[in-house]
Amino acid sequence: MQQLLAPIHDFLGCETPDAWIEVAKKPENLSTLLIDHCNCELKAAQTALSLIRKYAVDKAHAQPLLDWAKPYGEFVYNKDRDIEQFLSRNSKKNELAAELVPKSSFEHGPELIGKMVRLIKEEFHHFEQVLEIMHARNVPYQNMTAGRYAKGMMKQVRTHEPAALVDKLIIGAFIEARSCERFAKLAPFLDGELNKFYVSLLRSEARHYQDYLVLAEMVQSNAMTAKSIPVAQRVLQIGEVEAELISSPDPEFKFHSGAPEG
Repeated sequence: MQQLLAPIHDFLGCETPDAWIEVAKKPENLSTLLIDHCNCELKAAQTALSLIRKYAVDKAHAQPLLDWAKPYGEFVYNKDRDIEQFLSRNSKKNELAAELVPKSSFEHGPELIGKMVRLIKEEFHHFEQVLEIMHARNVPYQNMTAGRYAKGMMKQVRTHEPAALVDKLIIGAFIEARSCERFAKLAPFLDGELNKFYVSLLRSEARHYQDYLVLAEMVQSNAMTAKSIPVAQRVLQIGEVEAELISSPDPEFKFHSGAPEG
C-alpha cells in the first residue's frame, strides 16, 4: 500500500487533516459519509462521460454514452426509486453497448475515449457497490448538492481551449488522488467490511489520477505556445488551491470537505 500511495502523497499538497478523520469515523456520521461517497462515484462517472461527449465524439455518435448512463440517471432522479430492482438488473447495464467513434477534429479522441470509458465503467460499479452497502445497512439513498471542494476546484478552470480541457483533466487527477489518499487514511478506523472495501478501491483510484495526468500532458503537448503554461506548473497552481480547500475550515461535512469548523 505504501508503494501505491507514495506518488499520491507526492502529488497532493497536504494530507487529509486528522480533524476530518475524527469526524468521519464517528458512527453518527457514517450515513452522511456513505451517501456522499455514493454520489461522488456517480459524479466521477458523469464527469468523465461529459468529457467524452464534449471533446471526443460528435453529437451523432454520443447515443451509446447516453444509453449507458440512462439507468443510473433514472435511478437517481426517480423519487420512487427501487434500490433492489436497480441492483438486480442484468449486469450488462454496466456495459457500453456500441463502440464509440472518435471525431477527426480532436487528435486525442481514441486515448481520451479509452481511458475515460474504463474509468466510467469502474465508477458506475463503485456506485453500485456503495449503494449495496447502504441498502444492507438501511441507509436510504439521496441526492446531495456539490460542496465547497468541488465548487472551489471548478473555479480554477480557464475559459479558453485547450486550456480548459487541460485544467479539467488536472482537476480530475486531484479529485481521484484525494479520494485514494482519503480512503487509505480513513479505512483503519472503519468496521471490517468498509475497511476491506475502501482498501479495494485504492488501486483503481490511483490509476484514474495517473490517467488524467497522462491525458493532460498529451493535450498540452500538442498545444504548446510561448504563452502556454506547462502542465507541471498548472498542477502546482491548482494543487495550492486544492490543499487550501482540504486544510482550511469547512462548514459542511462531506467526503471531500476540508477541516471541520470548531
